[in-house]
Amino acid sequence: MDIVLITTIIASLFLVIGAAEPLAARLRLPYSVILAVLGVLIGVGATFFLHTELTDALNPVAEAILDLPIRSNVFLYVFLPTLLFQATLGMNLRRMIDDWVPILMLAVVAVVVATFSVGYALAWVSALPLAACLLIGAIVSTTDPSAVVSIFRSISSPRRLARIIEGESLLNDAAAIALFGLFMGFVMLGTPDPELGDALLRFPLLIAGGAITGWLCARVAVWIMALFGRHELAQISVSVALPYLAYIGAEQIVGASGVIAVVAAGLTLNLVAPGRLPPQSWTNLRELWGVLAHWAGALIFILAALLIPRLLEEVRIGDILLVAVVIVAAVVARMVILFGLLPLLTRLRLSPPVDRPYRVAILWGGLRGAVTLALALAVTESFRVPDDIQRVVGILATGFTLFTLIVQGTTLRWVIGRLGLDRLSPIDEALSRQVVAVALQTVREDLASTTENYDLSRDIVRSEAKRFGERLDEAVKTAEDSADILDRDRIALGLIVLAGHERDTIIDRVRERTISARMAEKVMSDAERLIEGARSQGRSGYQRAARRSVAYGKGFRAAVWLNRRLGISAPLAQMTTDRFELMLSQRLILRDLGGFIDGRIRRIHGRRVAELLHELLSRRIEAVETALEGLRLQYPGYAEELERRFIRRTALRLEEREYMMMREDGLIGAEVYMSLMADLGARRAAAETRPKLDIALQRTALVRQFPLFAEFSERALKRLGRGLETRYANVGEAIIRKDSAAKRVFFIASGAVELESAGQTWRLGRGEMFGQMAILMQKPLRAEAKAIAPTTLLVLDEDRFRRLLGRSKALRKAVRESAEKRGIEPSAILPPAKDASA
Repeated sequence: MDIVLITTIIASLFLVIGAAEPLAARLRLPYSVILAVLGVLIGVGATFFLHTELTDALNPVAEAILDLPIRSNVFLYVFLPTLLFQATLGMNLRRMIDDWVPILMLAVVAVVVATFSVGYALAWVSALPLAACLLIGAIVSTTDPSAVVSIFRSISSPRRLARIIEGESLLNDAAAIALFGLFMGFVMLGTPDPELGDALLRFPLLIAGGAITGWLCARVAVWIMALFGRHELAQISVSVALPYLAYIGAEQIVGASGVIAVVAAGLTLNLVAPGRLPPQSWTNLRELWGVLAHWAGALIFILAALLIPRLLEEVRIGDILLVAVVIVAAVVARMVILFGLLPLLTRLRLSPPVDRPYRVAILWGGLRGAVTLALALAVTESFRVPDDIQRVVGILATGFTLFTLIVQGTTLRWVIGRLGLDRLSPIDEALSRQVVAVALQTVREDLASTTENYDLSRDIVRSEAKRFGERLDEAVKTAEDSADILDRDRIALGLIVLAGHERDTIIDRVRERTISARMAEKVMSDAERLIEGARSQGRSGYQRAARRSVAYGKGFRAAVWLNRRLGISAPLAQMTTDRFELMLSQRLILRDLGGFIDGRIRRIHGRRVAELLHELLSRRIEAVETALEGLRLQYPGYAEELERRFIRRTALRLEEREYMMMREDGLIGAEVYMSLMADLGARRAAAETRPKLDIALQRTALVRQFPLFAEFSERALKRLGRGLETRYANVGEAIIRKDSAAKRVFFIASGAVELESAGQTWRLGRGEMFGQMAILMQKPLRAEAKAIAPTTLLVLDEDRFRRLLGRSKALRKAVRESAEKRGIEPSAILPPAKDASA
């Protein structure tokens, strides 16, 4: 086929893609539906002009459109990796990890349920072999969430809900295509009734092999990209090669799932690359992949839709019944997941609650699209698949896809409207009224000062001011009419606004490079948790999310265990370094929020809400400062190095701003500007490098800061440091429980602990100890201890504590004072003294 003609057709398809988006917005229909309809119309038009005798002038064009060299392998090896890879790069993985249980359950279980529901339903009503029926089930179990997610975003639905749908769809496609490959093998081998046990045993191997291949390819790619340093285009070029090499390597070399390999490669790059690449390079890389995925998604829809008339050429009356069976079975399978499994996960506290209207919208929004058509096309093109199976697969997959696009897609927005999901809640409605009133007041003040600077007619200014004043009075009256909002709702709204501003501040700091891209993702995730917590549970949800942002996670505890038990220090060093920078970044952001509360929030929600938000903000700042203090005590010099790095990066940002202003004002030319920026870039690269942390816990320096051990010699301090273990406790975590055996004594290095015994409560802080009385009295513990701040503890076992007590006068004095407070005779529990310098 003439290359000029092919190029012309492809370029014309891009014109269609460009027109489809504004057309979809005008018709208020999903973008994918418009693309599919346009593709079908082009295919039908080409067929009509080719077979009609009205004109022969368009025959070459019609033949070129119908005979485009686009086969299933183009969809599977070119377009599909692009779509999957970009989807992984666009995800907030830290937030996805929060919901990994519902995402994984919905994805994998949904695919299996849909595949077997459709497969066995078809096997029951048709003469097709079971393997072919299950193959059809795998093909139609893929979902395209773009329509429902875009509508959910436009109606301000819970972000967590949209995130779960996106994650479920990504893994859904991967699992479905892996199952497709499995059953396709049985069909090509002529196995009509495969052993499902063997099939299910092979399925995890396909997934595991693909995941390992993708992870290895991504790690190698990140290593190469880091070597290229400041060559941004080279780094982006490596990222373009990654998904295709991972896909081909897994499929052709390893014999695993190429789709899983692409997903694993994208997830790995998303997690690792932000800390290894310059922030601007990572941003540009994701933007480029966004454009590539947009083009690939649009082309795959149009090109697949072009083939629909050909796939439906041999349709029969009986096939319509089979299409109906597929539709019913697929919908029932989806209902089982949404109305059976999802509520069960919610009751088990593994998934957020999803209201029934949202579940109905998700059910009706389960559109199928280009992936389903591409898989069906792969079957129809395989010479190893019998002709009768090819025909049925093509018709059923195409018919089902058309039903979801034309029937469900065109009515989805109407269904959402009938469910009432397109209307603001009473709280959000009241908030919008107050926001309009405050905004118009601000506009009036700014407009008055602005018009003074212009030589305008006073009559015109007075007339417009009167008109604007009427609108302002109406807005104020409307806001006052909604003054019946409950106080707790006002507080929740204020917290949502505060967390939203926190997120915007983070984005500004990342652009200024005050916060690194690695930390930006974590701090941004914390801000989104604050928003969702305030939306779902008000003040308590916000406080819970705030505590979590400074807590020691499970990964940190696992790293501590690896370091203490196995001597593997690299994970703990990395996580401790991240925690240092995270706390410094949080402190930077939180200190900027007070002015926002006094300004905008006070004007919208009133003085009482503003004062309460100040109190909550103060608690967060105190928690961050406590966490930082604990890190400083353990690693005295490292915090100083990070603070110096922050100052250097801030100075470079200000220097860059000055150069840009001089360039814009014409004070320096392009040559001088480029030279200055090149020098600045070299110094910035050096400042971006994070200082290394020696994770060998500096217990000696830490122990030296305890007044209890001030009398110890250097030798005794080192020996004591070797005998101590470090333990980290989150807010509210139980450290010792009542009636447990007394085996250890705890020294508070940082943070605070609350003791409760016999109805009395004591609070202990830095430098104090607890647990010693039970050991000395040889009785079970009568007190319960829990952390009331992020706490670092030094732990000493019973034997070492008794030896230490015999040598330390200060320690015996502290024990004596503690015993006297409890009415215990000190001489009955204290051992004889020894020389402290020994």
